[in-house]
Amino acid sequence: MTVYLVGAGPGDPGLLTRRGADLLARADVVIFDRLIDQSLLGLAPPGAERIDAGKRPAGTEDAEGTGTARQREINELLVATGRRAEVVVRLKGGDPFLFGRGGEEAEVLRAAGVPYEVVPGVTSAVAVPAYAGIPVTHRGMSTSVTVVTGQVGDPSNSDGVDWESLARAGGTLVILMGVATRAEIARRLQAAGRPPGTPVAATVWGTTGRERTVRTTLAGLAGVELASPAVIVVGAVAGLDLTSPGSRPLAGWTVVVTRPAEQASGLRAELEARGAGVLAVPAIAVADPLDAGAALADAAARVAGYDWVAFTSANAVHRLMAHLADARAFGRVRLAVVGRATAAALAGYRLVADLVPDEASGAGLAAAFEPARPGGRVLFPRAEAARDSLPAGLRARGWTVDEVVAYRTVTAPPPDDLTASALGQADVLTFASPSAVAAWTAWQDELGSRLVRPPVVACLGPVTRDAARAAGMAVAVESDSPSDRALVAALVAARTATRADPDA
Repeated sequence: MTVYLVGAGPGDPGLLTRRGADLLARADVVIFDRLIDQSLLGLAPPGAERIDAGKRPAGTEDAEGTGTARQREINELLVATGRRAEVVVRLKGGDPFLFGRGGEEAEVLRAAGVPYEVVPGVTSAVAVPAYAGIPVTHRGMSTSVTVVTGQVGDPSNSDGVDWESLARAGGTLVILMGVATRAEIARRLQAAGRPPGTPVAATVWGTTGRERTVRTTLAGLAGVELASPAVIVVGAVAGLDLTSPGSRPLAGWTVVVTRPAEQASGLRAELEARGAGVLAVPAIAVADPLDAGAALADAAARVAGYDWVAFTSANAVHRLMAHLADARAFGRVRLAVVGRATAAALAGYRLVADLVPDEASGAGLAAAFEPARPGGRVLFPRAEAARDSLPAGLRARGWTVDEVVAYRTVTAPPPDDLTASALGQADVLTFASPSAVAAWTAWQDELGSRLVRPPVVACLGPVTRDAARAAGMAVAVESDSPSDRALVAALVAARTATRADPDA
């Protein structure tokens, strides 16, 4: 039985260490802080217990008493959980030992005789400025950096900060938790000799899709609008902006991905590579057909007797291949796919599609087939609720089509209150299929006003767009082809247009 004090990093889930991810994958219990990216909780096993131990800022409606009292409760929880569970992950923002009270938690665990291990994390003190294009040290500007909490009490007190000494020391100051006290901090630094024109940069929600950097001076710091969490950099380096132009065009947007969890990684990677924050909220799940796959297994046993197998989804590829012990079972059968994503699924089995239509749709695939010769047969492993455009089009061209249900898409459980709250803060809602649109509509009927739809709706291709419009949604973004890359490109174009014309 061990408690692992794991640093979750500054916000971007990609900055979690490999050791932290490995421990989450084996966790029995995860005790997490308020600012943890919710996607990290998905790395834990489905049956793991997840406990929200976040301390809310004073003055908010859900503030949980004093920080000291709440920390005492967390300490007691860690000891109790560490004594009953095999692997307990205490997931803390940034690094556990940098203003994370991880040292206090380690002391309590040690005194109680509960084994623990500290897993360092990427600290926001360095990572957040770096993402904002600010090196905390830079030759000719600053050869030292001081990380300090935004306390403004008596410097002779153990919790106080000697701002006067820091002002005289020079170098870069990185201030954490200093939003509420920024006016007094600026006053003390100036009074001790820091010039009023000293550059200051404050980054809110750094490394996430909600990142925003405000640049000002020490004299102007009190007057800028800021909200927590923020990292404030004071010093010459705060005047630098070394961000790569165009490298993160979706920075500032949080995008909701409604695909099934096992199919979301590709789109998520494309979005995060362009700076977006991603909130995974699977609207649908892939389930076995009602016959548990018996009909598909029978078709797979006879697959060599067909002229073609036609696939309109990666799911169908994976489901059929699960019934084939050897790809040579296809014999001389040719393989047709609706588009590049389905072709990529085939390629994962070292199979190359013989037919990929220019128009990535069922109708487009049917039109790409040559008229059938006498006795020509096509196997079509399909979703239970698949559209009829492909089999109807093939039959019109003389083919005999055997349709077999390979899988069903079912509505996933609606989001919990924590996820529903996060949806209310997101910017873009993406749909990759009409079934995801139908699932969202079912959630809306069940949850009502508790389910807030993000302002921008983006759809993968025209079929999904039409489904969203039929459900009463205004579709603002549509990809010109049904691929992850095309959808992300459409989002980048929309984001670029928004920045060029904020009133658009």
